[in-house]
Amino acid sequence: MGEEGLTAEQVRQRWFIDLDWYQQNNRSFFVLAHSRLCAKCRERLKGEVSPAELLSTIKDCCSKTPGFITRELPILESIFRLFLANGNQPLDLEELGKQLSQWRGGDAYRTSAEILFRLLSSDQCYGLRQVPESDKLDS
Repeated sequence: MGEEGLTAEQVRQRWFIDLDWYQQNNRSFFVLAHSRLCAKCRERLKGEVSPAELLSTIKDCCSKTPGFITRELPILESIFRLFLANGNQPLDLEELGKQLSQWRGGDAYRTSAEILFRLLSSDQCYGLRQVPESDKLDS
């Protein structure tokens, strides 16, 4: 399927980290996100903290450290970190690709809408999901 195989609706569909997915799949967002904290924040945030506090800390501090997202990281890991860095604000494929390309130093091929759609649609690790239809009306 070429890029022209994606519909305009698929490209506009927004994605995010679905925190409910972790509970439904017996996984821990805390463990996954906590391991992305910088050394300073890992030391400061001892014990269990809320997802909101983790997201805020990563957005305000950890995502600004060199190497938070690099072209050497797998694309799905980069996507997960990008959502952590932006406080889990939903993004459509076009904006996600644009931001990833910037973070990854112009990596335009692996951040195309087609590749992002395929990767996001098959994610089984990071809880990356489409914004539900009911939430689209609120935006």
